[in-house]
Amino acid sequence: MKQRFRELIQTQRWLKYVPNSLTLCNSLCGFAAILYMLRAYERDLTRGDALGVFAVAAVVICFAMVFDALDGFAARIFNAASMHGLQMDSLSDMVTFGVAPAALVAIMTHSLRDWELNRTQEIAVYILSSVYLGCAALRLATYNVHAILEKKSSEKFSGLPSPGAAAAICVTVVFAYRSGIRLNAVAFILPCYAAVLGLLMVSPIPYIHFGKWLVSVRRNRRRMMALIVMLLLLCFFQIYALTALVTLYVLSGPVMALFRKFRHTAVAPSNP
Repeated sequence: MKQRFRELIQTQRWLKYVPNSLTLCNSLCGFAAILYMLRAYERDLTRGDALGVFAVAAVVICFAMVFDALDGFAARIFNAASMHGLQMDSLSDMVTFGVAPAALVAIMTHSLRDWELNRTQEIAVYILSSVYLGCAALRLATYNVHAILEKKSSEKFSGLPSPGAAAAICVTVVFAYRSGIRLNAVAFILPCYAAVLGLLMVSPIPYIHFGKWLVSVRRNRRRMMALIVMLLLLCFFQIYALTALVTLYVLSGPVMALFRKFRHTAVAPSNP
């Protein structure tokens, strides 16, 4: 079976282009989300219609994560991994998980410019959004350097992955929309959250590689049970469960880092 599959890949050369095509779809989702955000200026802010536009854009960004996961899987299946694909993947992630979430935060605030924000507050939000964007760029560049020099994949990320940071912003927007929270409340809180996520991206805090965690589920009963519980929660509670799970993932890095630090301090031998 494997031999036939190898022969199929050799004869059907177009299969080599599948991973890069999926990566391109990732970046196009980010671009589409940015374009759709601009529709907020056509909506009535007093009725909360604009938040629905931002929620749709957030869903598009989250949908791009499917392409982001599939392109790496396709590259391994079709033996099409390359430096070109690595660079293209990071460039696409920069658009979808760097620029698009930062634009989402900034445009949400800018849509309130004639309603509840003064000029100083507006500039502060732009600075906080820029912190997220700059940290995403540094995070992806660092990842590329490590991938090229080390030439091996680790079980953990150093710093919060950019898709995880983007997911944290997007699920917050969708959660606010489904919960009936006003746009101004989200626009005031989200910029600070985005800046914190940006700093977590460039931090040395280790985070679980969720893709590799999923692959190992079949060989680990505890992980299989955890996955089943998460899927059940998502089925019954949907966006509320998704928001909680993403938030727990974001918090897991700092919490586990503190736990390891205190445990190390507790077991360290005292000086005589």
